[in-house]
Amino acid sequence: MELRRPARTELDAAGRLCVAAYEDFFTGAEDFYRDRVADVALRDREAEVWVAADGTTLLGCVTFCPPGSPWRELARDATEGEFRMLSVHPDVRGRGVGQALAALCEARAREHGATRMVLSSLPTMAAAHRVYARLGYTRCPHRDWDPVPGVHLIAFTKELT
Repeated sequence: MELRRPARTELDAAGRLCVAAYEDFFTGAEDFYRDRVADVALRDREAEVWVAADGTTLLGCVTFCPPGSPWRELARDATEGEFRMLSVHPDVRGRGVGQALAALCEARAREHGATRMVLSSLPTMAAAHRVYARLGYTRCPHRDWDPVPGVHLIAFTKELT
């Protein structure tokens, strides 16, 4: 498995991968978040998109949100790193793809001087929560939040050493 930035020609495929990974969490065909998840090209312009690939096959995708990125939601300042929309294709779950992408984001955060990572997740994303726990993330309930009415996100944090 190779971790790298996606080629311009892979952005649409990365978007489809993200939608497939999130499919069980959308509220229906008209869920506003579906288009946001699919728009990897926009995230790549405004943040850093990274993919896990096996040759030309995309396995996973994540958005690292460096300081100054409009994609940062929880990170309060440059001492906190953040990633979003960690997505692993359903056919390759359980192979360490999510863990590798999360660890890559931690390394990127350290490069930017961060000493802590923060992220948020839907309460129903139990598989992702298990990945975060294996990586040393803990719940941070006082930073839970509601981005829009009817959507509650739970926060996780990890000290970077």
